[in-house]
Amino acid sequence: MARPDLSAVRGLSPEVARALREAAPVVSVVGDLVLDGWWQGTTERMTREAPAPVVEVATRRYVPGGAANTAVNLAALGARVRLAGLVGDDEAGRRLTELLAGHGVDTSGVVRVRGLVTVAKNRVMVDDQVLIRLDDLGAAPAPPAALAQLAEAATAQATGADAELVCDYGTGSLTGPVLDALVARPTAERPPLVVVDAHDLAPWARLRPDLVTPNAGEVAALVGLAVGDALPTDVRVERVADAADRVLAATGSQVVVVTLDHDGTMTLVREPGDGGVSAGEDAPAGRAEARVRHRTWARRASERQASGAGDSFVAALTVGRAAGLPLTTSVDLAQAAADIVVQRFGTSVCSTDDLVVHLDRTGDLMLGVDELVRRLDDERAAGRTVVLTNGCFDVLHRGHTTYLTQAKQLGDVLVVALNDDASTRRLKGPGRPINDLADRAGVLSALSCVDYVTSFGTDTAVPLIRRLRPDLYAKGGDYTPQMLEETAAVVEGGGEVRILDYVSDHSTTGIVDRIRGATP
Repeated sequence: MARPDLSAVRGLSPEVARALREAAPVVSVVGDLVLDGWWQGTTERMTREAPAPVVEVATRRYVPGGAANTAVNLAALGARVRLAGLVGDDEAGRRLTELLAGHGVDTSGVVRVRGLVTVAKNRVMVDDQVLIRLDDLGAAPAPPAALAQLAEAATAQATGADAELVCDYGTGSLTGPVLDALVARPTAERPPLVVVDAHDLAPWARLRPDLVTPNAGEVAALVGLAVGDALPTDVRVERVADAADRVLAATGSQVVVVTLDHDGTMTLVREPGDGGVSAGEDAPAGRAEARVRHRTWARRASERQASGAGDSFVAALTVGRAAGLPLTTSVDLAQAAADIVVQRFGTSVCSTDDLVVHLDRTGDLMLGVDELVRRLDDERAAGRTVVLTNGCFDVLHRGHTTYLTQAKQLGDVLVVALNDDASTRRLKGPGRPINDLADRAGVLSALSCVDYVTSFGTDTAVPLIRRLRPDLYAKGGDYTPQMLEETAAVVEGGGEVRILDYVSDHSTTGIVDRIRGATP
């Protein structure tokens, strides 16, 4: 069966998540394997031996962790996963291997080493609060023979795969013979997509990966950049953007997706002509600042403890790219996966079904005006700036997503007001909209930059603006404030009109005409 063509997808939907499962790309994973334990108990007294609580453990739950958790996330998203890694010939190693096989992961590349201790991290919890974590790391490093066997397994598992994902948690097991073998193999044996998720990316620059996913701390260590989460969001973003050249050079990668935890992500792409290969359909051109290709925004979560959100992120990103999704859409998919698991307790997995539910967000984000006014009052009370934009957004294209990303960057909360079907027809003519209001709202709701969606049926957004009183009203560069009927209403409410960059050569009407055969 032929795989679905996802190369033209712009924006997420439940159908995209299902299509990824249908595509079922083969992904080879090599990395540091961990067994995560979650021990739940109760405590009502202190021990007499020391000032410490006595925990009566009631349940013990074990799940794959580290690169094993990434492998399980890949399988849950529909990938056919081959795994290479080291475990000990001990109870934890056997338990971990069995768990992986139960998730459909091919463990033929997992090397069992006599005398090696399988890494295990056991959390002791009381009332869903981690009281202590007990790490069993082992004292002896893996013997050279085991590392050589792992290098052989890693190259074998990657042969014929659609993508290779390296998950290096800094144990030292991967940056010797394994890295040497991956670098030395013939080009024909290298998968079309190589992704590296490593605590220290410097050694992996030799591999010339296609994509890497450092977090803020890893970027800071790599290029000496202060981007801690205590800094304001705009400062963190600006510093990463200014350091794009250095980050790309230090990683040796074509694409760097920097994860900024609660501030979302930034995607840096190597420009054509600066020593690398362009990133396909998403390749920037021209100005140096075009290196920052995409931003996502994390959904706010109220969790007290979450583990493995980074594993879910890189798994979804890899599946998306391996299946042919555009880079920016794949990053949005990865952000959605992270948003799902960060709201859960413990080491979590994001599945296709989870994404389908999450991406079918019309009911969550498509609000009536009265409810939206109440939500925005709460946002302002929390000190957030409200940005409003409006339009038909009929057939979503790159011009739309670029515009919406720019609008989001103006403030904290982005509201998109959609012309309803009748007003779209009056504006665009018979046969429009192509997609009805519910479908348009559903696609927009799946974009991480969009916080709320509403609709209006009037020919202008003036009545809606008077109700919402946005701090900022954003329109595209083909307008001026003087051209807009909405300007007076924005100013009356104490707001300001902002004109965004004009994105040429992207028109819904042009796309529709080409589809209908009206243009060559």
